[in-house]
Amino acid sequence: MTETPDNWLDDVKWTDDGLVPAIAQDAKTGKLLMMAWMNRDALQETADSGYAVYWSRSRGKLWRKGEQSGHQQVVKELRLDCDNDVILIKVEQQGGIACHTGRESCFFKRYESGQWQSVEPVLKDPKEIYK
Repeated sequence: MTETPDNWLDDVKWTDDGLVPAIAQDAKTGKLLMMAWMNRDALQETADSGYAVYWSRSRGKLWRKGEQSGHQQVVKELRLDCDNDVILIKVEQQGGIACHTGRESCFFKRYESGQWQSVEPVLKDPKEIYK
């Protein structure tokens, strides 16, 4: 039996919508940067290009991380979890900003005393990032 190049994509357990959650992690520090969704095309392009590509549910199209902001994610490693239903992407985050709010990480809110508190600084005003 001859293997086709996309057999590895068949190992992923896609949702009924054809998506899989993807977590971006800083390859050097281990810090979690963001979570997004990928479809088959996004995962294939990520593997082929070496840059993170996601599926934007709100826009209904591929989202090449950093295409507007310049904050691309250079892929260092792709991993699939034990249940084959979550992708971990170890990346080098260009510009040190992964979040559209201008922060290093999208996980900047911490639960404290019954509410969510922002605990990480804005590194760059989003108005300067997205013109």
